[in-house]
Amino acid sequence: MSHTVLVCDDAIFMRTMIGDILAQAGFEIVGEAESGVQAVAKYKELKPDLVTMDIVMPDMGGIDAVREIVRLDPDAKILMCSAMGQQALVVEAIQAGAKDFVVKPFQPSRVLEAVQRVLG
Repeated sequence: MSHTVLVCDDAIFMRTMIGDILAQAGFEIVGEAESGVQAVAKYKELKPDLVTMDIVMPDMGGIDAVREIVRLDPDAKILMCSAMGQQALVVEAIQAGAKDFVVKPFQPSRVLEAVQRVLG
């Protein structure tokens, strides 16, 4: 059975890109969210194996969404997606409970390596 993934990013272009990379590798994209609030709600609803989370999103940022998801499910597997120059935020995200991160623009091989590490 393939792993299920929730893709969270405020840019539809990025959600599509991440979704395509993972779908081509055999993952099942079960949902998308464009804000932190949506990400938390969809996590509760879908219980995905993996969440990809953008750092900067409307309503609730990615780091706060990570904190909330990890509070709901301490075993949540979350992969942060950040743009260049957000290293300090990445550290904060890892401290909040994210398992790894990838930097935009994405290289598909790097995304898949990080996903495999997060899923163990």
